Amino acid sequence: MSSDPLAVRLTAVAGPLFFPVTAFRADGSVDVEAFRAHVRRGVNAGAAAVFACCGTGEFHALTPEEFRLVVAAAVEETAGQVPVVAGAGYGTALAVRFAELAEEAGADGLLAMPPYLVQADQAGLLAHYTALAGATGIETIVYQRDNAVFAPETVVALARTPGIIGLKDGYGDLDLMQRIVSAVRTGLPGRDFLYFNGLPTAELTGLAYRGIGVTLYSSAVFAFAPDIALAFYRALHSGDDGLVNALLDTFYRPLVELRAQGRGYAVSLVKAGVRLQGLDVGEVRSPLTEPPAAHIEELTEIIASGRALLEPHGAGGHA
Repeated sequence: MSSDPLAVRLTAVAGPLFFPVTAFRADGSVDVEAFRAHVRRGVNAGAAAVFACCGTGEFHALTPEEFRLVVAAAVEETAGQVPVVAGAGYGTALAVRFAELAEEAGADGLLAMPPYLVQADQAGLLAHYTALAGATGIETIVYQRDNAVFAPETVVALARTPGIIGLKDGYGDLDLMQRIVSAVRTGLPGRDFLYFNGLPTAELTGLAYRGIGVTLYSSAVFAFAPDIALAFYRALHSGDDGLVNALLDTFYRPLVELRAQGRGYAVSLVKAGVRLQGLDVGEVRSPLTEPPAAHIEELTEIIASGRALLEPHGAGGHA
């Protein structure tokens, strides 16, 4: 781990946030060496941070022992070059246990996913994330999605909580996000609270989130097409809206439309994409299922179209 706090390191990032898949062998066991290779490729390609065992990494399917093993492998493979953030979820007691395991494994921070199944009110959500943030000495990013959607005043309270450094939005309500950003800005002047676009293919809404000041985002595409993800990131941050829109029209919109054709494709389609790049990371664990061959072929064509678009811009080639 770096001596700098996670919030400081993430504030200074200059690249996409990498959410690696968790590799499994044919017998279903964790393939640590394939996972290490996946992480190594991502860091070498320019990842700004590694978010291990999160949604794309099938956190829901991992035992605590497997979770610690995979997070430790990510920490060892990055060797401090970029921060490592680990997922933590379920009810409060289990989320705290996963947080402790992440800290033991050397993670720099936590991505706190929604509580399992239950619908909690705002007071209950605040109590859950406050307990989680206080359980370790590493910093926490709260993930807004599904059954964990926050009122602006709740986010202000979260931002006041020691150890909570930011909010990742996977809900997609820009009106709500604007009110959250405004509430924290006025309620806590000078507070450097971080915001992340955490929608399944965040690049599709990158221009919209940029408009309300949210520039950090998770990139599932980086896991299987880092050249395309990096080209988009650089175009978005340099104001090259021509290339941004061309990639949206040629690559990202078709990808999102394909993703919408199957349940769990936000994970299984990404994993298929990693395999298409020559790294055998295995299949998804149940209850997720693999895409059919026709969808894999369509994914192959979408990736090729995206890469063809990069060639005139001098951004061709891939890891």
